Amino acid sequence: MQVIVSETKPEMGRRAAQNGAEKIRQALADRGAANLVVATGMSQFEVLAELVAAPDIDWSRVTAFHLDEYIGMPIKHPASFRKYLKERFVDRLPRPLAAFHYISGEGDGAAECRRLGEIIAAHPIDVAFVGIGENGHLAFNDPPADFDTEAPYLVVNLDEACRRQQRGEGWFPTLDDVPRQAISMSIRQILKSRAIICTVPDARKAEAVRASLEGSVTPDVPASTLQRHADTTVYLDQASAALLSR
Repeated sequence: MQVIVSETKPEMGRRAAQNGAEKIRQALADRGAANLVVATGMSQFEVLAELVAAPDIDWSRVTAFHLDEYIGMPIKHPASFRKYLKERFVDRLPRPLAAFHYISGEGDGAAECRRLGEIIAAHPIDVAFVGIGENGHLAFNDPPADFDTEAPYLVVNLDEACRRQQRGEGWFPTLDDVPRQAISMSIRQILKSRAIICTVPDARKAEAVRASLEGSVTPDVPASTLQRHADTTVYLDQASAALLSR
C-alpha cells in the first residue's frame, strides 16, 4: 500500500484522478477495453471533476460500475448515488461510455444483486475508486463487515454511525430520513480490482484513516482490508492524515 498526502483537497483529487486515468489508458492499450468502479460522496467531488477532464481516454471502450445505492431510493432524490454519478460523471464525459451499470435499489434487492453480479463477473475491474467512511466502512460494508462472502453485491444494513455521516454531509434533512439498508459491492469484489485508488479527505475521517492503515486487519474496521491488496494507493489531505504515526 502506498500513501500520498497532499496539501489541499483539490491537489489530492487531482493526483488520485491522474493515477486512475493512467491505469485506464494502460488497460485500453493492453486489452482494448477497460473496466472501472467509481465512488460517490463528498470525498469524490474533486476526483471525478479531474477524471472526466483527463485527456487521451477513449471512454467508448470503458465499462463502469459503482459501489452502492440505497434500498428504496428513487433516482430523482438528491441523495441518490445514481443521480450523483449521472450528473458528476456520466453526463460530463466527452463521449459516452461503452456502458454504465447503475445499481437500482427500487425493486427486489436480492434480484438486483444477482443481476449486477452476473455482469461484473464478465468485466474484471482494472481500477476501483473508493473512499473510507467515518466508521471505517468500505463502500456500504459497515462494521463488522462480511469479509468472506463471494457474492459481488449484497444487501446490507447501515449502522447508525454511517447514517449519521450521510445526514451530517447534508444529503438528508433528518437522521430518520436516511435509509436503513443499501445494496453494496462486497469486500471481496472490491479486492478483486487490479488497482484500488482510495481518496479520503477531512479531519472527521482521521481516526478511521489511522485505524484502517495502521491498525489490525479486522471486519470491525472494514477498510483495513485494503492493507491486503497488492496495488492500493491511498490519497489523503493534511487533515485526514493528522493521526498517522508515519
